[in-house]
Amino acid sequence: MSTHAETKPVTIPALRAMKGTPQVWLTAYTTPMARLLDPHCDVLLVGDSLAMVVYGQPSTLDLPLGTMIGHGAAVVRGARQACVIVDMPFGTYQESKEQAFRNAARILAETGCQGVKLEGGIPMAETIRYLTDRGIPVCGHVGLMPQAVMAAGGFRATGRTDDEAARVTADALAVAEAGAFAMVVEGTVEPVAADITRRVPIPTIGIGASPHCDGQVLVIDDLLGTFNDFTPRFVKRYAELAPQIGDAARRYAEDVRARRFPAPENTFRQRR
Repeated sequence: MSTHAETKPVTIPALRAMKGTPQVWLTAYTTPMARLLDPHCDVLLVGDSLAMVVYGQPSTLDLPLGTMIGHGAAVVRGARQACVIVDMPFGTYQESKEQAFRNAARILAETGCQGVKLEGGIPMAETIRYLTDRGIPVCGHVGLMPQAVMAAGGFRATGRTDDEAARVTADALAVAEAGAFAMVVEGTVEPVAADITRRVPIPTIGIGASPHCDGQVLVIDDLLGTFNDFTPRFVKRYAELAPQIGDAARRYAEDVRARRFPAPENTFRQRR
């Protein structure tokens, strides 16, 4: 994707037409971060990962819809050309397709984003069709599904057995058939993710999947290395900001305690 100023905003039809062309997706949760990432991305995904990386929750399950909407609106304010997609939080779409429509419509109306993302394969196909038939662009999510981590027994890659491979492939085909414009394929063994990419007519966006997916997405905090703890296998850190942030805070604290900050150039003087 070009980073020139004249680049047109990325639309949902444009994303769908990019099947076979590498798409760049990153998560974003704030306006300043959106402004930094926007020139380089096709999509800024306001992921429910914010529950963990911003609010310190142990999973993505405890995330109010209003919180998601607030962050979605913040990212939209910072995006000029990237398409903004907002995750639907756990419990806001699984009850019924009518519930899903009400909440998806609210997300679009209150954030100004271009589409929503929801997890689930065959069980969610009817809901995806219901939303798309009513003008709501939907990005699917198959494979490892963080909102179903309790039922799955933890974060683990899928597709390792023939049964798992068949199940995630069937989920992907159902999501595409239901009208999703793209789908995230997460935590799926490489050959299965590659096969899904060949078989579905819509872009696949890999995270812990295959280099043959039509695009890739990472959580921005993983990419920047703002965590000091576990780094998933599928993450490549392009920076190590955690030590730099800690060092900056240490030097600031030392200056304050030694009364080196604020210095004269950091204070205001009376006019004479």
